[in-house]
Amino acid sequence: MGSTSDLPVMEKAAKFLDEMEIPFEMHALSAHRTPAEVEAFAKGARGRGIKVIIAAAGMAAHLCGVIASMTTVPVIGVPINSTLDGMDALLAIVQMPPGIPVATVGINGALNAGILAVQMLAVGDEQLQEKLSAYKEDLKKKIVKANEELAKVSFQFSTLILNFQFSIFNEQWLTLITTAVNHPLPKSVTHPWEVRILSVFNPWLMYQRWIRRRR
Repeated sequence: MGSTSDLPVMEKAAKFLDEMEIPFEMHALSAHRTPAEVEAFAKGARGRGIKVIIAAAGMAAHLCGVIASMTTVPVIGVPINSTLDGMDALLAIVQMPPGIPVATVGINGALNAGILAVQMLAVGDEQLQEKLSAYKEDLKKKIVKANEELAKVSFQFSTLILNFQFSIFNEQWLTLITTAVNHPLPKSVTHPWEVRILSVFNPWLMYQRWIRRRR
């Protein structure tokens, strides 16, 4: 990383590498203030058995590209949000010239950098592949659980209830309402009946689109 001030961001990658039980080392090196040390690190990385390099820098973020220019080891760049909301660092890292690629993640995206590094290492390592699969399965379970807990939260207007009462409920109306809610209606639907539409839909706009298509 370009400075020890980047550690609060980069420790997410370190923790993930720890979780995956992958040996790693950390350095504070500046492309502008310690260029000789950066060169020695980059040129010696492959000889020391380093397989992937995660480089993080903010502002005029040249560290990642400089390292990539001096080694054949894959370099993953992490733009640090120091100024300009991190956009200066993002553009400095991602806009590399042809021949010197840096795989750039999002601003402050240290965790994704760690995951990407492990995925690179896992190409020829079945055991590591299994660890990654378990990690992603755990992510899925967390989201499923969070969604279940979210369903328990209720608000007065969180769901729109539309009550339709028709004296004649024919196939044309069924097609209209099915198109409006973008979801097949239950076969058991009879009139009068109730359609629950999730708040993410706007049935009036969808009805207007249906009318335009009919024209």
